[in-house]
Amino acid sequence: MWVGVLLLAVCWPLDWLLPGEHRTACLFFPLWLGYILVVDAWVGKRRGDSIWTRSPAGFAWLFVLSAPVWWLFELLNWRTGNWEYLGAQLFTPAEYYLLCTLCFSVVMPAVFETAELVRSFPWLERFASGPRIAPTPRLCSGLLATGLTMLGLLLLWPRIFYPFTWAWLVLVLEPFNRRAGRPHFLEDLQRGDWRRVLSLSLGALICGLFWEMWNYYSFPKWVYHTPGTGFLRVFEMPLLGYGGYVPFGLELYALRNFLWPNGSRLRV
Repeated sequence: MWVGVLLLAVCWPLDWLLPGEHRTACLFFPLWLGYILVVDAWVGKRRGDSIWTRSPAGFAWLFVLSAPVWWLFELLNWRTGNWEYLGAQLFTPAEYYLLCTLCFSVVMPAVFETAELVRSFPWLERFASGPRIAPTPRLCSGLLATGLTMLGLLLLWPRIFYPFTWAWLVLVLEPFNRRAGRPHFLEDLQRGDWRRVLSLSLGALICGLFWEMWNYYSFPKWVYHTPGTGFLRVFEMPLLGYGGYVPFGLELYALRNFLWPNGSRLRV
């Protein structure tokens, strides 16, 4: 907890106030590491264990897994052009890709830690018994077909269908994970348990607010280009853009289960 608090107390002010064009490149990772450590300690205090205490190795592997996962979204962005990094020209290609990979490594740990924190609050228990959705073969086939259609539309007409970036993958991977016997949240919905879906969605949304807030006065920084929705901005992100964080948490969960099905248990 105190290591995380120290990192936040030092890196947050420096990231916003320190002169120079390279400050965020050096401070982004320790700032988010501080956030992750604070949330992990908070979860441990509330629930008696956390991602770190259950498996330090599993905690570390989330950082390793996170970087290539976010590079997948960067690959899609080469087609959609929805965001760009101001200040990227300050680095050599090797420096740019190395620093980006380091920064991308915090995405999964931050979202899953925050989702576990959300899950620790008693109010979420009211969603343990809700509408049931049976993962029938017909439903799974429909999800898969919808996800692949969304990907096709995204690639063909990116200026119109770019919001599908944050939804298509979970629709493709959930049926696959279920069929392959990997962890998946469809098994929760079959019982009418919506807690996992809500904790992942809210966890990603909370992280999104911190990402956009800390990015606002940073440099290098990212900016958005979202045709038709670039109004009512909250920090750099258009208000409607925050809706993309809701399925993003589910995408990360599906990707983690697809790539690392036998990984350490997540209590989201």
